[in-house]
Amino acid sequence: MTADTLLKTPLHDLHVELGARMVPFAGYAMPVQYPAGLMAEHHHTRTAAGLFDVSHMGQLRLEGADAAAAFETLMPVDVIGLAPGKQRYGLLLTDEGTIIDDLMFFNRGHDLFVIVNGACKVGDIAHIQERIGHRCKVVPMPERGLLALQGPQAVNALSRLVPGVEKLVFMTGGSYDWNGADLFITRSGYTGEDGFEISVPGDKADALARALLAEPEVKPIGLGARNSLRLEAGLCLYGNDIDTTTTPVEAALNWAMQKVRRTGGERAGGFPGAHRILAQLDVPTLLTRKRVGLVALERVPVREHTPLQSMEGTPIGEVTSGLLGPTVGKPVAMGYVSAEFATLGTRVHAIVRGKPVPMEVSAMPFVPARYHRG
Repeated sequence: MTADTLLKTPLHDLHVELGARMVPFAGYAMPVQYPAGLMAEHHHTRTAAGLFDVSHMGQLRLEGADAAAAFETLMPVDVIGLAPGKQRYGLLLTDEGTIIDDLMFFNRGHDLFVIVNGACKVGDIAHIQERIGHRCKVVPMPERGLLALQGPQAVNALSRLVPGVEKLVFMTGGSYDWNGADLFITRSGYTGEDGFEISVPGDKADALARALLAEPEVKPIGLGARNSLRLEAGLCLYGNDIDTTTTPVEAALNWAMQKVRRTGGERAGGFPGAHRILAQLDVPTLLTRKRVGLVALERVPVREHTPLQSMEGTPIGEVTSGLLGPTVGKPVAMGYVSAEFATLGTRVHAIVRGKPVPMEVSAMPFVPARYHRG
């Protein structure tokens, strides 16, 4: 893919103006970092407020009285029971029970607002249209941009521009106006910090981003720090940590599947791959592997695709994400290991350039979450 064929987000010119290093990502030209660099951007988000351009992600809405019931047939999560004004994490599944994509969906009362990953959005929207398009209206929203404002001071900056957002709590949201632009804002994000995601008309995205960057707490943040922040938060990256080879149970995403959809629940099953997933939930010994957190016991960064072995040298899995955590100050990773090695405190070896690096299976998140729950 050449620079000429890459798509541009509404903030492209602003990124260039700010001196960002642009890279191809999900078919778009995206900022990987700004002149301050990844480490400074990461720490700024943890201590103040970082502004991310996530306009490459897919936005769509599902309309109609049957939308929630229809959408619930595609995922092992409770859609029907989600109250208006609330947001939830979801997982689109293949018929084999593996993960097509992870997403966020919001009950706006009159519709379901859905955000999917940028690299998957074309396939996701086609999949949703094919499976439930006869039961509800599937409306892609390519005309809108998406900004994420993350960090402990995000609420201070955003509430000056959009009064009222400070009343939101984690995984709630609402409609707001900014200089005549209709915004849909949720108090959520993918850094483990308090923050907001802001859906904005594409032709107003640049102006809103500039207004936010004019606030003293806010600096622009690129893909590099976005990755390090979400890894420290123990959050999966689609294509690295979850994909169509992994089930939600293997990926340790059991928390995302509410009791109502599990065995014995009021609406148990009824989603793709339900037999396999419910069996894994009900009989954990059926799992042959599991996603775990890993902390290196030496100061050697352990990257994705690094092989993992038992202390005796037997292959047991692979790292799917890894780096030197800027906040924790030590190498952290996540990956899949054989089920018998998934217990907290288990020692394993990562094979880095042919040499064993001792690691320990660790609880996640590596940095405690600081979501605002009221």
